[in-house]
Order: sequence, then C-alpha cells, then structure tokens
Amino acid sequence: MAHLRTSFLALTATVALSIVSPLFNVSPSAFAADADAIPRTADGKPDFNGLWQALGNNHWGIEPHNARMGPDAQWAAIGAIPAGLGVVDGGEIPYTPEARAKQQQNQSDWLARDPVVKCYMPGVPRANYMPFPFQIVQSPEHLIMAYEFASASRIVYMNRPDFTAPIPSWMGHSLGHWEGDTLVIDVTEQMPDSWLDNSGNHHTEQLKVTERYTHLGRDVIQYEVTLEDPGVYTRPWSMKMPLYRRMEENARLLEFKCVEFAEELLYGHLVKGAEQN
Repeated sequence: MAHLRTSFLALTATVALSIVSPLFNVSPSAFAADADAIPRTADGKPDFNGLWQALGNNHWGIEPHNARMGPDAQWAAIGAIPAGLGVVDGGEIPYTPEARAKQQQNQSDWLARDPVVKCYMPGVPRANYMPFPFQIVQSPEHLIMAYEFASASRIVYMNRPDFTAPIPSWMGHSLGHWEGDTLVIDVTEQMPDSWLDNSGNHHTEQLKVTERYTHLGRDVIQYEVTLEDPGVYTRPWSMKMPLYRRMEENARLLEFKCVEFAEELLYGHLVKGAEQN
C-alpha cells in the first residue's frame, strides 16, 4: 500500500498548487473601499453564507519558512514543501523553550506525527486554511461550518455565552456574537492533539481561539484569529489572512474521504504483522 501514502500526499499537493485565482496576488486592503457594499441577511447582519477558501501555503507552515524537501524518498515524486511568508503577527509563535523544542521534533517527523495525515479532524483554526473549501450556512441562532476535508463540521451557537461544552472534541466548542459588522467566535474545548499546520506547530487542552470574520467586500473576508494557551505560549498571539469566495460555476463541497488516501498510515502495521505471521 505504499502507493496510497504517495497518493494522499500527491492529491493534497495538487489541490494546494492547482488553485488559480486572479485575486491571489492582491492585498486584502485593496477591497476595503467595497466594505459598504457587503451582503446582508434579512435581519441586517453581514451575510457570510457561501463557499470560502484560503489561498497560499499557510497549511504547510504559518510561520515564515524556506522550501524544504519532504520526509522520505517517496516525496521526490511530487516535489518539495513550498516556501511561505507566514501569517503570524511578529513572525514567530511565542513558544516556551520546551514547546519550541517539541515543535521542532514534530516537524522533523511530521508525516508520521501529523494528526491530519492520519485523517483526524483538523481543529480550529487549521480547518479554515487547509487547501480545501468550506461552506458557511448562517441563521440568527446558529452558523454551520462544513469542511470538505474528511467531512469535518462544527456548529457556532450565537449569543449563548453560558452554553458549555459537554465534552472536548476535535473541532471544539464554538460560541459566536457580533461586534458591529464583525462576527466573533470563541472556540474552546479542543483536543490537545491537533496541530496548526504541517510544520508541527501545536497547543494543549488549554487553547482558547478567538476568530474574527469581517467582510472586505462581497467576495472577500478578512479572517483574524488570536490564540491563547499558557501551556505552550508565553503570551497570546495572532495571525490573519483573507478568505475568498469560490465563484466558479457549480461551486460546491465535494467529497474528500481522507481514509481512502491514507490506509497505509492507518492500517499498514496490521498488514505487515499479518504478513510476518
């Protein structure tokens, strides 16, 4: 099943590199003048309904990084990890020394350690900048965010600050409210195992994520996120990036059943054990 690992990596890289948009090289601030024309729902709130996707290399690494070769010889068939300018405010995540050392260890063996490669849910904020689209369905009481990757999803409960999560989950517990025309979502109770990218950036169960969605125009959202986690970070830190509306004909979420492309990583040890016996 060695080809399945290569298939998973190749498909992920193909999706990431094949997205071509005339908006890719345009600064989000260029759309600020269109903010007054943002779509609104019947109750007057900004309308975020639609299919959205981040562009760029943030899923490979949210900190600035050089291009680098992949973890093994199979990677040579599809190329190296592309460089990225990063989206972290200030350039570097403010890790404790011990947490930075763990990030370096994760990165050195990310193909074996990354939960997303093993088809676990990506968590928040990572789900929003993977190379797959996601859909927002909005109502006054809830927002549903459905992700193409592995059919992940989450429900945002609006204006319910006292609603607690029954248990931790991979996509966390999302509570939303409005600050003017900005949608603010607080995400807590995430599993400590999820990563922030393919570079091994990580967190603990203490992570609190604050997301801010603001229209820069009808078809562009400024996505800002602040992360707090005293278990690994010395202070809160933030990052931001644009999300673009998918506008091609018949745009929709398609299926990406991750397990089918990662069977060797998930079950390969069982096959090898059976062969040895």
